[in-house]
Amino acid sequence: MELREALDIATQIASALEAAHEAGITHRDIKPENVMIRPDGYVKVLDFGLAKLTERRGGEGETEGQRERGREEETLILLTDRTSSIPPSPNPAVPQSPLSTPGMLIGTVTYMSPEQARGLAVDARSDIFSLGVVLYEMLTGRVPFDGATTTDVLAAILHVEPQPLSRYCRQAPSELEINLAKALRKDHEARYQTVKSFLSDLRHIKSRLDFDAEFARFGHDATPRKSGEEISEALTVELRTGEVLSPSGRLHQKRISHQIESLAVLPMENASADAGMEYLSDGITESIINSLSQLPGLRVVPRSTVFGYKGRKSDPQKTGEELAVHAVLTGRVIQLGDSLIVKTELIDVARASQLWGEEYRRKLTDIFALQDEIAEEISQKLRLQLSGEDRERLRKRYTDNTEAYHLYLKGRYYVGKRTPEWIRKGVEHFQQAIDLDPNYALAYSGLAEAYGFLASSTGGQPPHDAYPLAKAAALKALELDDTLGEAHCSLGFFRMFYDWDFPAAETEFKRAIELSPNFANAYDGYGFYLKAVGQYEAAEQACKRAQELEPLSLFMTLSLGWVYYFARRYDEALAQSRKVLEMDPNFGFAYWHRGVVFIQQQNFTEAINAFRKALNLSGGIPTFIAYLGHASARAGKHREARQMLAQLESLSKRQYVSAYFFAMIHLGLGDLDQTFEWLEKAYEERSGFLAFVRVEPMLDRVKADARFAELLEQMES
Repeated sequence: MELREALDIATQIASALEAAHEAGITHRDIKPENVMIRPDGYVKVLDFGLAKLTERRGGEGETEGQRERGREEETLILLTDRTSSIPPSPNPAVPQSPLSTPGMLIGTVTYMSPEQARGLAVDARSDIFSLGVVLYEMLTGRVPFDGATTTDVLAAILHVEPQPLSRYCRQAPSELEINLAKALRKDHEARYQTVKSFLSDLRHIKSRLDFDAEFARFGHDATPRKSGEEISEALTVELRTGEVLSPSGRLHQKRISHQIESLAVLPMENASADAGMEYLSDGITESIINSLSQLPGLRVVPRSTVFGYKGRKSDPQKTGEELAVHAVLTGRVIQLGDSLIVKTELIDVARASQLWGEEYRRKLTDIFALQDEIAEEISQKLRLQLSGEDRERLRKRYTDNTEAYHLYLKGRYYVGKRTPEWIRKGVEHFQQAIDLDPNYALAYSGLAEAYGFLASSTGGQPPHDAYPLAKAAALKALELDDTLGEAHCSLGFFRMFYDWDFPAAETEFKRAIELSPNFANAYDGYGFYLKAVGQYEAAEQACKRAQELEPLSLFMTLSLGWVYYFARRYDEALAQSRKVLEMDPNFGFAYWHRGVVFIQQQNFTEAINAFRKALNLSGGIPTFIAYLGHASARAGKHREARQMLAQLESLSKRQYVSAYFFAMIHLGLGDLDQTFEWLEKAYEERSGFLAFVRVEPMLDRVKADARFAELLEQMES
């Protein structure tokens, strides 16, 4: 069939199935013989003889027993004259199966879903598979799963992947090939979950084909000498120059008159059949963000913010408005064998119009050139005035080893999950990338960040074990490339939380900001330094800048609350944590923050409630246990406080628990000897919490003690 005709029929079938599925009916026998087309092109789906009523709605007066029997029964509506068994078809290419009895198959074998072929329960997703088979046959003239016998066909449905659509239908766009492959996935969980989603994608492709046909007709009327191929090429050129075609086919000169100064690169969708390729779509997204972030005059929303949209079906224009950017880039990544397809679209948020759309096909080994080309084209579409140096930044590669690069992308993917188990997996992949390319600066920088996470209060690694490794990796990254702002930032955290060398930390954070002015973590790290040394006004400005760069980051938003806490501005601190909880009411660290503020306000009941909430949400982070113990002790509940001590002791036998946490509970109990004994142990283990001992309000009651001055002197020596 002609492509547009096949799509027209397929969308009508899908629309009919959508209505059936909404009524709780699964057809179970979608095939060409059950689709009729009227002379005016109107499609009807017929013969619901094998339909299954998947949801029974009881009427008025129906007893509970009747309703229960209705739920237990599998209702078959037999509207045809078929018998309970059907002899083999004389045409083995289209074998048929018997009707439904226990242990028997339901449907027509050639168009069966894998779950039907195995005699398992089916639902609406089975109809989606069958529709995919019909569409494949309409476009190629052959069925995707064939065989000489019924058994051969069943085996093909269960174990054989169909030939690529492009092999038989060269005019089919790659997007249709991807969508059809998704409809024909053998695992029903990986297939389209609703026919409505499949219908939406088919309609999108059909509308684009109709649009191209209308443009070709218009172009032919205006300039008869152009061939269809020339018209398509002309359309590409015109779109690249900013001209937009209206739906009616009239070409308007609508060039971009303003320079776009801010951009959000949304997480690219992994549209491959292999869910294990998620790291690749994430990695391409991050690489484009990193490249464009190097350009002056362009604000690029950081990875940690845009990845909050991962997996969400969001409107690009609305997302752009939420992120306060001028443009949004969306995309899909598909791996087909050793080929990589990336489809991109750049949206002007204010005008709700497409600035540019492109599809790239490359070998997996050409991933570097692919990313370079996308970044280069985006910069052109944004009308950025690039110098030769800027173009070099865009094209900069940190390795020429493709395998090492893929390992690096996997490392970033795992570290991004932010749990100790995944971070350790990320460390393994960074190290493997370094083994393949010992001069891979980015891999060392990623390794430094990963070890830094493991050394933090929630990372579960003793600082003595993890922070020196973070330092070594950061220094090696900077030895290879001193312009890596991220590595300077990691080194700044090491200088602050492990060395307690505050001047050195300040230098590193400032250098990170200088090199990566759009890197929110650098401002946040600088804010940590300013809090620790009591420069609260400057800390407030640094944290606000970090928050501007990552407006949806919970940690960045809460970081400003810690400024107010250390500055003893408790009402403002509570207001800031309230903003965080409006963004995410299940963010445990916001409740922890509220708890410590309530302690300073002598509101121990609310403090205990806040820490309990944090614990319930986190699953037992030692930090929250310790502060719950402190609050309980301050409220006079010494038994509960000692129970928290026992919990920490038990935990410490299985994982690292900072000595600082024990000190906090003993401080709440008023046992100052034990408090300083544990603070001394915290000093010996290089606990990062000691970076804030000069400004921590909870320690105000012991700062007059000579032992506190001794602790500070030890830290400064």
